Amino acid sequence: MPADRNDEIHNALREHLAWWGLRHIQSDAAYFAWQREVFTPEDLARLHRSIEAKRAATSGSSAEIAFYDLTAQSRFISALYSQRYEYYLEVGSRIAAQLHGAQTILDAGCGIGLLTTFYAQRCPDASVVGIDRSPASITLARQRAQALGLGNLRFECLDMDQYELSGCYDLIIATHTLLQAEQDPGLPSCDWQDFTRALDAGAQSDFEQRTGVGLRLDRLRNVLVENARMIVFEKTRQLARRVPFQRALAARGLALLLSPEPIRYRSIEEVTDDGPLYVTGLGSSSSILPWNEAPEPDGAPPLHVEQLRSIRAAPAQPLYENHEASAQQAWRDLPAKQVVHQVTRKEADGRQLHGEWGRAGEFIYLYCANTFDQRQLVVVDQARAAMVETYYQEIAGEPSTSEQGIVR
Repeated sequence: MPADRNDEIHNALREHLAWWGLRHIQSDAAYFAWQREVFTPEDLARLHRSIEAKRAATSGSSAEIAFYDLTAQSRFISALYSQRYEYYLEVGSRIAAQLHGAQTILDAGCGIGLLTTFYAQRCPDASVVGIDRSPASITLARQRAQALGLGNLRFECLDMDQYELSGCYDLIIATHTLLQAEQDPGLPSCDWQDFTRALDAGAQSDFEQRTGVGLRLDRLRNVLVENARMIVFEKTRQLARRVPFQRALAARGLALLLSPEPIRYRSIEEVTDDGPLYVTGLGSSSSILPWNEAPEPDGAPPLHVEQLRSIRAAPAQPLYENHEASAQQAWRDLPAKQVVHQVTRKEADGRQLHGEWGRAGEFIYLYCANTFDQRQLVVVDQARAAMVETYYQEIAGEPSTSEQGIVR
C-alpha cells in the first residue's frame, strides 16, 4: 500500500478513536493516574472480580459475556479501551486497507463496534454487520452507530458458539474472537529437535474442538459467498498455535492471498507480539501463496564464537543468550561440542523437554528445547561455569522447578 494511503488511513483512524474518547497513553503511571480519576474503588474491585471469573471459567461463555457487559458502560469506555489504543490503530488500519471491493461485510466478535463503525465509514456503499454475544456491547454499538449517522451498519447480538449465522458476505473480519483459549499451548512438534508437526487428523480435530475454533470457522465459512475473503487476526504468534490454526483455515478452503503479517503493538508499556494477520480467500487464484509452517525469522543475534573472547560481561551475565527459534541452529553450530550432562523427559503438560550442558572449546554452554518450540542457548566462559550447572540442575530436577529461568 502506498505510504500516503497508509498515512491517510492512520490519520482517519486516529480521529475516529478520538471521537470515541480514546487517548494514546504511553506510560503506566499516566494511565493509572487517569484510571483513578475515572473509576471508584468499587468499580475497580468489580472489574478485577470479573476478570478473575473470566480467567477461571473452563467452559461456557457466561463469565466472558458478564465481563464485556460490565466494560461496555459508557463512562468506562475511554479509560478502559485506551489500553488497547495501539491494537486498534495497527490492526484496524491494516484491515481498512483491505476493504476495497467489498459489498457485504461481517465483523464477527465486534465488541462495542469501535472498529466496525470505522469500517462502515470507509465503505459507505457496503452493507456492514457486526455481531457479538455481549448484549451491553451491542447496545452501545448501536447507539454510537446512530450518533455517527451510519445507515449502512447494523449490529446483532448473537453467540456464534450457540447459533448458526444468517446472511451472505463477501468479506468477513474476525479479530481476537476465533481462538480465545489463550492458555492452550497448541499442537506439539514431532520431536524437541525440530519444529515440524505430523499431519495427525485426530490431534487437529482435538485442537479445534477444545479451543472452539473449528465450530466458529465452520459457521463463518457457511455464510461466505463464492470468491469471498476472510481477514483474521488471532493470538497465534507461537508456532504451536499458528500451525493448527492455519491448518483449520486451509481445511475449509481458505487460501492465503497475502503474506501473513506479524503485528507488534503496545498496551501502554507492555509490548505485545500478536498475529500474524491473515488475508485469505475462497476460490482459485494465481495469487494464492503457500502456507508456511516454519518458525518466523527472528532478530536474535547470530553466534560468532570467535568474538566471545572480547566480550566483557557482568559477573551474572552470559557471553551469549538466545531465546528464539534460531537458538537451535546456533546450538548445532557450536564448535568442538562435548555434552557433559543431558536429560530428556516428558513434562506434566505433555511436552517433551530436553536440556543439556557441555563444553564448546574453551566455553561452557547450556541448551534447552521443548516440543512447544521454546528454545534457549546460553554460552559462558569457564569463570561462569557454575551458573550454567545451576541452571541445568533446575532442568534435571523436579518439573516444578525446571522452567524457572530456562524455558518460560
